[in-house]
This record gives sequence, structure tokens and C-alpha cells, in this order.
Amino acid sequence: MISSPSPADLYGPLLAKVQERAILADGKTFVDALPKRMVADIMRDFARLPSGDEALRAFVADNFDLPTAICGKPAAAAEPLRDHIRLLWKELARAPDRQADRGSALPVKHRHVVPGGRFREIYYWDSFFTMLGLVRDGETELATGVVDAMTDLIETHGHVPNGTRTYYLGRSQPPLYHMMVELLGDQGSDAAARRLAAMKREHAWWMAGAQNLEPGSSAARVVRLADGALLNRYWDPRDTPRDESWREDVETAASSDRKPEEVYRDLRAGAESGWDFSSRWLGDATLPSIRTTAIAPVDLNAFLFGLEIAIAASGDEEAGDFSRLAAERHDAMARHLWNAAGGYFCDYDIERGAVRPALTAAALAPLLVGAATQAHADHTAIAVKRELLAPGGLRTTLVATGEQWDSPNGWAPLQWIAVAGFRGYRHDRLAGEIARRWVHTVAATFARTGLLFEKYDVETATIGGGGEYAPQTGFGWTNGVTADFIDSYGLLPPTE
Repeated sequence: MISSPSPADLYGPLLAKVQERAILADGKTFVDALPKRMVADIMRDFARLPSGDEALRAFVADNFDLPTAICGKPAAAAEPLRDHIRLLWKELARAPDRQADRGSALPVKHRHVVPGGRFREIYYWDSFFTMLGLVRDGETELATGVVDAMTDLIETHGHVPNGTRTYYLGRSQPPLYHMMVELLGDQGSDAAARRLAAMKREHAWWMAGAQNLEPGSSAARVVRLADGALLNRYWDPRDTPRDESWREDVETAASSDRKPEEVYRDLRAGAESGWDFSSRWLGDATLPSIRTTAIAPVDLNAFLFGLEIAIAASGDEEAGDFSRLAAERHDAMARHLWNAAGGYFCDYDIERGAVRPALTAAALAPLLVGAATQAHADHTAIAVKRELLAPGGLRTTLVATGEQWDSPNGWAPLQWIAVAGFRGYRHDRLAGEIARRWVHTVAATFARTGLLFEKYDVETATIGGGGEYAPQTGFGWTNGVTADFIDSYGLLPPTE
């Protein structure tokens, strides 16, 4: 595995001062900046810099080329939504960057697509949902480039980082590489062999430390429960503030009565989940109470089950081993992640040895990967219709904390997981209703703004809010999921 220094490693006290004093409005701006000269020379001059924010602001401007957000222009008046999505692929596409020898960017050898806004690089689980639209629109080269880039990352680092930045190398995201490979389809035996090898390597990364793990103990991303069942959790080897959210993390830790290192690791693990941040990870509905590493998430374990099934289906010499691993995980999920009283799947509290009873959209992941029984799916459908189905789509959770992965927000990937999951268990009417409501929300907001957004308020069918940064436009996974729903269900007239 290749390890590259992050901006915090390189700039240390300079980064801390820039971030904690909010010299730049968005903490991601500085860590994505390109140094204009050698790092050692920058740090030497920083040590002699006079105090004061204005001097620091000028120093940053003199020594770094600051990036800009990918802010697309609003659609032309009366431009149909579906046509606009097709046009956005060109705007979000990026040429290969094979060098990336300055700044925090990791090399990407293939043409690819980025989400948009402040997200100027490839993101892991975003990419699957973006690919749904690319495949729909015949952008096979771009979709293949995304998968090839993911394969390169696994071969180089052992896993797909959260995004293609050095500061993301300590964490991944929900492991959907195997679903990307399946979506792309057969591209020849050489490609299939290479991608299968990458799936196995990614699985080994997630399972590192499992082999000799005693009951009631954990190691990195694996947890052995008291009864011997093996589950996974999110985790990060670093226990420092995230480079891109340094100030926010320092403030969160300062508001907690726990050791800062524990809070930092849980924040990082929450970022690895893709649900950054959510009441799923909190102890008392406030961010300082975050305890992500004490939770075995239902969706993570479902996706890893899907990965094990995909490898087992390859039929190679290790297929039997992965079939056994999948069966063991399936049993562990049924025993520890099913909330019989509520009638839906939940996360598991490792420290307390009990299911976390809150209903969230993550409950649909076991349906997506076929880990549920028909009875599980039937009960889940009842709970979703009763509590998660909102006027504008599927609610993320039932709790309003001000975090972006909570009510009233809805997110494109969660809509698609629910729709695909319910369709797999013959709940077609509910699946279609979720898709219809989501497309209405996106279309109504597009009609008002000419833009597609990262997240939406599904209670009022408008732009979502909350979290650490302003709502972003673009937007890869919204484009992909919405295009897939429109085409699958015929939800807009043919001209759209």
C-alpha cells in the first residue's frame, strides 16, 4: 500500500491556524489548494509570519493557488430536466490526472466524473449512483473510467478511499465497487479477472484483523460479538481532526466530556459511513456524543454481504469460502440486526449488546442485497409506509438534529436503495411511489432554480440543509438516480 502525507502532515501548525481561524469560508478549500513553491520554504516563512488574520490571509493567497467550486450555470429557461441531466455529464467529466504531484489530489489515470460543487474529485459510493445515469445515457466510456479508477485505487491502496485526496486515505466509504462492476457488465475476461482480484483485496481490507479475533473484542473495522458472530463497523486509524473539517472537529471535541482523540476517531468513522453526520451515530442527538465506532451499521454489513455473494458467484477456487462467509454474515444479520418488535432492520450497539431501535433508511440495504426474507421485506414495507415515506420521497431518519443525514432531508442514494430493494421483493407499488415522489421533488426544485442539488427537504420538496457546508449543486448522484427513475417509470413526458 502507498501512503501519502496529508495536508495536516505537511503543513501542521499552518493548517491548524488557517482552519481554526476560518481564514477561508470552507475548510476544504485550503486542503485542496496547490502550493506555489516548496513546502519546506512555505513552512520556513510561516514560522516568521507576524500574528494576525490579515497577515495569515495574505500569506495563504501568496503561497497557494486556491481551487474553485464546480458551480454549473442554471438551466436555460424551459430546458427539460432530463435533457439537462444529459448535458451535465460533460460539465462534471474530468480528464485523467496522472501526475497529481502537487497538493492533496491522488492520481487518476482515467476519464471520470465528479459530484460537483466543493467535491472536485472522485467519491466512492457517490460514483455508483452517478453511474446509473451514465449507463442510462450511453456514457460507457465515462462509466468504465470510473470503475477502472476504482480498480487502480484498490490495487494501489488496498481499498477505495473516501475520495481521491491524500487526506481521505485513512477511510473508505460504503463498499459498492462490486455493484459498479455488475452495473458495467461483461467487458471481457481480462477486465473481469482484474476486477475480481480487486473485490477480494477490498474484502481483505475491510476484514483485516478478523482471523484471530476473540469473542467480545474488535480490531479496526471488524467486531466479534459475544456469541462469536462477526460484523463490521466504520473506523479510521487516525485520531486527529479531519483535515477538511479541522475547525469543526476541534470545536466538537471541545464540547464533549470525552478524550478528544476518541471524538476525532468517531467523527472520522462517521465520515467513512457516508452519513456524515446522522443521529444513527449519536448518543444524545448532539454531535459531541458521536460514537460511530461503537456501532455495527446495518447497511455496511449488507453491502459486505453483497460483496461476498458477488465473489462467491464468480465460481473461482475461492468461491466456496466466500459463500460460507456470506452465509455466516447473513445469519449474524438476522440474529443481531433485525428489530422484531419494530419490524425492520437496525444498527447494532456493540458496547451495549443490543439493537439500536431507531428506524432509518439504512433498513432498506438488506433488501437491496437479498439478505432479507420475504417476511422481513413485508414488515419493512409496513414500517416504511407508516413512518419513512414523506411527501417528497423517503425520509433519512425520523429525528431532526440539524445534521444533514437526518430529517427532513432525503438523499438520492437512499431513494434508489429503497426502490431497488422493494422491487426485489415484489413491493412494486411502494417502490414506484418513492420514485415518483422523489422525481417530483427534484423536478419542482429544478423548475424554481434550474439546478440539481446534493440533498433535498422531502417534507417541503425543496433544497435540503443542515450539516457543515452549504447545499451543493451538480450533482452526480442526484443526476444518476433521478435519470434512472425517470427512464424506469416514465415519470416525465417523452420530451423530458
